[in-house]
Amino acid sequence: MTLTQKRILILIIVILAAAVLGRLAIRAFMNLMLGGTLFGGNFL
Repeated sequence: MTLTQKRILILIIVILAAAVLGRLAIRAFMNLMLGGTLFGGNFL
């Protein structure tokens, strides 16, 4: 594995992690604004 391949692989992993965390952050923020539960369903 060359250095360029390793850089591309790391970049892909970082982009995927950022996309997942970004979506979760947006969902959490929207839930706070709308007063819902984060993962669906009712905890009470």
